[in-house]
Amino acid sequence: MPPRPLLIPVLVPPLAPDSPRSAQSIPPTGIQGDLEQDIMGLANALYNLGTTVVNDSTKDPGAGKQVGLRVNEVVGYLAGLDEMASHYTTRVPMQILTDIDNGRNPMHLTKDRLERTAAENQFMNGKIKAIESYRKLLNEALVQTFPDLIEVLPGANANTVELQAQQPVDGSVESASLTNGVHQL
Repeated sequence: MPPRPLLIPVLVPPLAPDSPRSAQSIPPTGIQGDLEQDIMGLANALYNLGTTVVNDSTKDPGAGKQVGLRVNEVVGYLAGLDEMASHYTTRVPMQILTDIDNGRNPMHLTKDRLERTAAENQFMNGKIKAIESYRKLLNEALVQTFPDLIEVLPGANANTVELQAQQPVDGSVESASLTNGVHQL
């Protein structure tokens, strides 16, 4: 692989509206910086290969061709990127690569995913609250119907639970309370 070119400090233009940092800024240190430099080198090598192919196709057949050297340069960068892949743990979703190939800003995909996740989160929070409310109502109904279950039902108040007894045949209503597991009339 060819040596990395030295970066010369230049005046940095303002940030692009959809980029986290400007294109002319110095890449970060470490493996991410190495990766950025190799990708920039690959892009440059591909550009050079394309211009060399166009220039060589206009030359006469007897002249020395530079295409082979340019292809080897591209292959060297690809081999370096492949070697780096084993040391890099960040995964890029295929949809982002497809968006870049189609000329779409990958930040739109990120924004869409965040919005969809927020909507799904709100929906799930509503489901959780509905289930908690149902569980509370069910436990209260079970305690009223089956007072012996007060010890095993979560969230049931063991100190005092008012129980409404069924109306007896004579039409009077009895009220009973359960205090510490003992019926009191």
